[in-house]
Amino acid sequence: MRIHREGISILIVFSVFVTTVNLIVAWYLPIMLPLTLFGALVLMGLSLNFFRNPIRKVPKPDAQLIYAPADGTVVVLEEVEETEFFKDKRLQVSIFMSIYNVHANRSPIDGEIIYFKYHPGKYLLARHPKSSTENERNTLVFQNKNGTLLIRQIAGAVARRIRCYVKQGDKVTQGQEFGFIKFGSRADLFLPLGTTLNVKLGDQVKAGIDVIGQF
Repeated sequence: MRIHREGISILIVFSVFVTTVNLIVAWYLPIMLPLTLFGALVLMGLSLNFFRNPIRKVPKPDAQLIYAPADGTVVVLEEVEETEFFKDKRLQVSIFMSIYNVHANRSPIDGEIIYFKYHPGKYLLARHPKSSTENERNTLVFQNKNGTLLIRQIAGAVARRIRCYVKQGDKVTQGQEFGFIKFGSRADLFLPLGTTLNVKLGDQVKAGIDVIGQF
């Protein structure tokens, strides 16, 4: 299993901590050692699961297809007014990432990053309707010859660290990793009206694997 670079330092610190705790327990309270060892193994397993970073290849590269930018559950599918960049009506598709999902974000299309902006903000629950506009977030706009779409990486109540590895002017390929959000969080897509959607509310999707829609 490949571990994401964002988790390596955290896992090292965590390993040192639990090892120290278990050594202290073994010395002063050995009767409790099986319990603390079990707890350490469970927590380490959850941490490894969270920071896993599977190698993925886009099943069908196609400039018209829009792949999921995040793993998780589709929690919003609606027509909304996008006020930051497009300033018009768009189809919003929101994907909620629980702590059990892979948290690497991947480019839904080939193209260029034509807009990037970081917004400081609150840490409302990622499922909260206002998290898209009030939480800490990154806004990225991807463009290719077929269309333009906007993605927001949104921090949640626990996820207070958003990483983005691209900037305005960068070229990206479909399925390329462009960011990471630590712990439960959310990704919003704003697509052109008329986009053919391939998902419905409650669907589970995987970044770079499942098609969200088509220009």
